[in-house]
Amino acid sequence: MDQLSWAKRLQAIAQAGLTFSKDEFDRERYDEILSISTEMLQAYVSITDDEVRSRIELDPGYPTPKNDVRGVVFQDDAILLVKEKKDQRWALPGGFCEVNLSPSENIVKEIEEEAGIKTIPFKLLALLDKHKHNHPADMYHYYKIFIQCKAVAGQLSAGVETSEAAFFQEDKLPELSLSRNTKQQIQLMFEYKRNPNKPTLFD
Repeated sequence: MDQLSWAKRLQAIAQAGLTFSKDEFDRERYDEILSISTEMLQAYVSITDDEVRSRIELDPGYPTPKNDVRGVVFQDDAILLVKEKKDQRWALPGGFCEVNLSPSENIVKEIEEEAGIKTIPFKLLALLDKHKHNHPADMYHYYKIFIQCKAVAGQLSAGVETSEAAFFQEDKLPELSLSRNTKQQIQLMFEYKRNPNKPTLFD
């Protein structure tokens, strides 16, 4: 996976250079670095050169990790998961943090949209670097924010991006959407359920 990390780093350098450099010859060099990094990425993820360039055009500026927030809601000894329509697998409700919303505001919105219930966030459990956990290869760099919430109203229902919402016990987990959360991460959330004084995990 070192090559994947190198490719992402080269791509970040190329994106920053293409964003801020005014010198025509420097821009040509950064453009070549972008092409090389894309070739390296293609060994791990299915993506074309045009897709890489269009994503950079949509998100110009100095590249930084994206923030993905995940809600942790327990009912007795079971955890809330939603079935994603994209891959028909299960994940903690959540998604990208949106502009003008704090992490806690984001997760309240995501849980209601994906699972149909209103919640109150009360504890940051973990802030994890996706690179350091057993997720499938991805061209982006993510920070994953896990926030524990208490259900206060509403009934479970599917959303626009989800087809089901249900609670699962730790020993009866469904097939997980590994790009969104791993089995180890779900097990970590159950550790917090058993030990509420467990300190926040980061990295």
